[in-house]
Amino acid sequence: MSTNLRRAALTGAAALAAVLALAGPAAAHAEVEADKAQALAENVTLTFVSEAESASAGFREVRVVLPMGIAPADVSLGKAPKGWSLKTTADGYVVGGPALKTGVDAEYEVKVRQLPDADEVAFKTVETYSDGEISRWIELPKDGEEGEQPAPLLKLKAAAPGATPIAPSPSASPTPSPTPSAEATSTATTAAGAGEKSAAKKDDDGSSTGLLVGGAIAAVLVLGGGAWWLTKRRASATGG
Repeated sequence: MSTNLRRAALTGAAALAAVLALAGPAAAHAEVEADKAQALAENVTLTFVSEAESASAGFREVRVVLPMGIAPADVSLGKAPKGWSLKTTADGYVVGGPALKTGVDAEYEVKVRQLPDADEVAFKTVETYSDGEISRWIELPKDGEEGEQPAPLLKLKAAAPGATPIAPSPSASPTPSPTPSAEATSTATTAAGAGEKSAAKKDDDGSSTGLLVGGAIAAVLVLGGGAWWLTKRRASATGG
């Protein structure tokens, strides 16, 4: 083989290796599909697939931000990896559990009460691996162009004739105002009774003290009067 041919072959091999190296990470996507991809469709099963891209760890959990029109309370878990469960968040849900084996895609299903009335809906996704590595698929299309890490996007057909939004799921009942317990009520009653007894005792003490003082004054007056009468009598007897 000539020198030029060898150089061309090496150049071609290097270019192919570079293309494959770039294609590897780019091919890893988070995707979503629906059994009824139609606006206002009810009881729709969504299938999510997060493609593994780590060479050293497996998926531990997947967090999804729901689009406008789908409430976290209206989502329930269907098929999922063994041991995985769903927990709702303020803006979506987290599904996860025991870490998957390295290289295994995270595939699961959720059931949605109703899809919104829209042309397309995006499900921003954040994937976490067992080694703590995080992969974010959250970019929305801009000017018709897909981002480098696009969020799973579901295109919807127009709503069926007569389809209307169903009522939202009932929210949690308001927390009732705290009511006093029986023990607290009993304590309050006992305290009130003790207060009344204390007040009555004070009144009794005041009355008793008043009687004692009044009695002492009366006794002094009587004794004083008696002494005056005796003195006057003696004076009269002496004079006579």
